[in-house]
Amino acid sequence: MKLATRKNGTRDGELLVVSKDNTQAVIAGATTPTLQSVLDNWSGQAPALLAAYEALNQGQRNDAFAVDVNELHSPFPRAYSWIDGSAYINHIVLVRKARGAEPPATLRTDPLVYQGGSDTFLGPRDNIPLADLSWGCDFESEISVVLDDTPQGVKAEEVGNYVRLVMLCNDVSLRNLIPGELAKGFGFFTSKPSSAFSPFAITPDELGEAWKGGRLHLPLITHLNGEKYGDPDAGPEMHFSFFDIIAHLCKTRSLSAGTIVGSGTISNEDRARGSSCLAEKRMIEKIETGEFITPFMSHGDRVSIEMFDDQGQSLFGRIDQTVVKPGE
Repeated sequence: MKLATRKNGTRDGELLVVSKDNTQAVIAGATTPTLQSVLDNWSGQAPALLAAYEALNQGQRNDAFAVDVNELHSPFPRAYSWIDGSAYINHIVLVRKARGAEPPATLRTDPLVYQGGSDTFLGPRDNIPLADLSWGCDFESEISVVLDDTPQGVKAEEVGNYVRLVMLCNDVSLRNLIPGELAKGFGFFTSKPSSAFSPFAITPDELGEAWKGGRLHLPLITHLNGEKYGDPDAGPEMHFSFFDIIAHLCKTRSLSAGTIVGSGTISNEDRARGSSCLAEKRMIEKIETGEFITPFMSHGDRVSIEMFDDQGQSLFGRIDQTVVKPGE
């Protein structure tokens, strides 16, 4: 099924059940006012939402209304935890080179993760506020999953039992703030402003055969200022699956229902597939020409991120954001 959150003047919005073709919706109802409330009791609440989804798709809901994506918030306007991985080796190597850093010795054996800010997320059509162009604003096109309560010590082969939803993500990064911040030895913070997620969060069964072994085997398509920037396949070169990443996270702790886990920037070695962030392209330019050519994002630049199934249907809806001065 597909779920969304509509802005309604409250902090957490109201939960909607959305049709398979993304065009119609119904309000989930008083017993499931927000998506977090569903995750808090998935086994108890999901069956009724699934029944509403099936009725909606069959044209049996008289209370259905047209979806206006511009009215939607992130499926989770805030979350208990947002943890981003970096599962694509090609991306890690290129971006580390861009800032003059070597990949870790455990590159292929130990997943890279960081805990990002989860108290505020941007909606899928919200602008990206950027106060200072010198910070080096970049987009990062990713996939993310949402977990049920997941126990400490869970094995990778068991993680699939706890993955409830899948979303797309724009993990906004301020590249020029990252080196100095990491040099302090205490991780990202000011270099990672609010991320944005796709309009719709969907259950893994909606992905069919494309969801295999904790990987999503479909191209993730990014456009920059209306031109295709990249369409790398998210599946084959994901070195650590979501199952691997989550098992790593749960080595020393359990994870709360509603925890969001990201894949890191989708990346393929085939350069004809383009990139899912500016930093990669800049590093390739540096390797090939000796200098960076592509600038980071400026005010007025627009990025969109979307994924389609084999029939050309948009699975998650489109993230579509423009960089603006704060307050615009």
